[in-house]
Amino acid sequence: MFNDLKGKRVLITGSTAGMGLATAKVFAKFGAKVGLNSHQKGPEVESAIAELEALGGEVAFFQANLMQTAECEKLVAEFTAHFGGMDVLINNAGGLGGRENLENIDDEFYERVMNLNARSALMTTKFSIPHLRASALESGETSCVISTGSIAAREGGGVGAGIYAASKAWLHDIHRNWVKEFTKDNIRFNIVSPGTIDTAFHDGKSDELRAAIAGTIPMGRFGRIEEVAPTFAFFASHACSGYVTGQILDVNGGQMAP
Repeated sequence: MFNDLKGKRVLITGSTAGMGLATAKVFAKFGAKVGLNSHQKGPEVESAIAELEALGGEVAFFQANLMQTAECEKLVAEFTAHFGGMDVLINNAGGLGGRENLENIDDEFYERVMNLNARSALMTTKFSIPHLRASALESGETSCVISTGSIAAREGGGVGAGIYAASKAWLHDIHRNWVKEFTKDNIRFNIVSPGTIDTAFHDGKSDELRAAIAGTIPMGRFGRIEEVAPTFAFFASHACSGYVTGQILDVNGGQMAP
């Protein structure tokens, strides 16, 4: 189904662990050229590279702290220099950034969460656009940007996670703006919006709280990263979704199903 991903140059931010790594594995399996990214280089990087190469993918690692605009620019420059361009950008870097009730939020907290989830995607996309435009022109097919959203963007997030939820809603909305600006360049923009997925995001929750959350999900359990990852491949494949743009795909086991 995803045979047209072979040889595609795919940059995945925040991709040395969790959902980002699971997504990278899908692309490697189908023969893509994958750029891994993290803000730090630890032992997990070599392990991730080995896993992807064993699946048949061509892979390289690029260290960059995407909370800083200059680092976003550096990441895109290094990736495109290494692979000779870019066909797919996946903005997966992000995270909760901490919990604070409204009356405790200060500038430092606000900027940390927004830089982590909004600036990182905004600026990485900005610097990627010329390369994605060139890819579409050269191939005659669409190139694409896919960002990791969240169910929190629609339901507001838990107590203390309001800025995180707002940053994801911001991301959902700005994609629709980019559709208006760049469809003429044959660049597509879509969101993968996970529900409650069993990742490190939920590690601090008690067994009782996890069970209570699972009880609100029609499928009765947390999702797995392996159940989310293939949706990025669907959006990246011109054959599968060449006429799909400006969409939000919920992967949430029926939780708050539209």
